Amino acid sequence: MNPLGTAPRPTLADYVVGVIREQIATGTLRPGEHLRESELAAALDVSRGPIREALATLEAEGQVEIRRHRGAFVSVLTQEDVDEVHSLRAAIEALAAERAATRLTSDHLAEMDRILEAMRASSGTIQPQEAVRLDLAFHDVIYDAADHARLRRVWTSLRSQVAFFLHTRNANFPDFPTVGYAEHQELRTVLGEGDPARARKAVEEHMAGSYVRLRRLELPSDPDGGPGA
Repeated sequence: MNPLGTAPRPTLADYVVGVIREQIATGTLRPGEHLRESELAAALDVSRGPIREALATLEAEGQVEIRRHRGAFVSVLTQEDVDEVHSLRAAIEALAAERAATRLTSDHLAEMDRILEAMRASSGTIQPQEAVRLDLAFHDVIYDAADHARLRRVWTSLRSQVAFFLHTRNANFPDFPTVGYAEHQELRTVLGEGDPARARKAVEEHMAGSYVRLRRLELPSDPDGGPGA
């Protein structure tokens, strides 16, 4: 466990994922826009192989929709998508915090403190992708401490979608320097007290605040009543 440690060497596909993710989050690529492999390859000066790999990754994250015989398109995200991802995350975060409160080791707490120091030191200069990295790294520690393999697998399956929503929100409303450090420091304090009930309440309040900020995106409702249509 070392979210702030040395990361694996990025591949060309990782680079492409980062570029496309940033352009989607900032609105350079609009919802529903056709992502043509040849155009992306030329614009990013890479072959079509890394483009295909990146689009598959982004499809798994829910940011891109690949339609048979038609190609890839930027997903049209709706408020229902946010609601579903948030409600599931809120449920598993509460369980993770409750379990972690009595299982945190000195190593877990030290890792939280390292992440918090990185948040504090970033001040107002933090970029959206770095804000998301630190935010999720903190929560990774909670799931690690919870010591629940199936819970961790659910988090892993949801994590990329959470990252996408957080990135979009941070790109449009860069308030992480104001709320990020303070809220996670409060969580660390409560978790360190070892009281499961208080830990659960603290993370529920944290999730409620996160949901209010996500609602500021003012995404459209899904006319068909289902997510990602």
